[in-house]
Amino acid sequence: MGMPVRIEDELYENAKTHAKAECRTISGQIEFWAKVGKAALDNPDLPVDFVRDLLIARAEGRENARPFVPQGQRDA
Repeated sequence: MGMPVRIEDELYENAKTHAKAECRTISGQIEFWAKVGKAALDNPDLPVDFVRDLLIARAEGRENARPFVPQGQRDA
């Protein structure tokens, strides 16, 4: 369900730029930022970059996932 929300012009223009670069709609970009922000606030012990990458990975789905192999065991 969509709800109209007022945001500052500068935030809108910033979202517009990032949305184009990341192949999202403007509203999708703002939603993504909100999800990252909420997850970061809910998990203050985790770096924001890690939270962002985790949300992106979860959105990609399991079909692109590869099993984790520790660095010392990769060429063994």
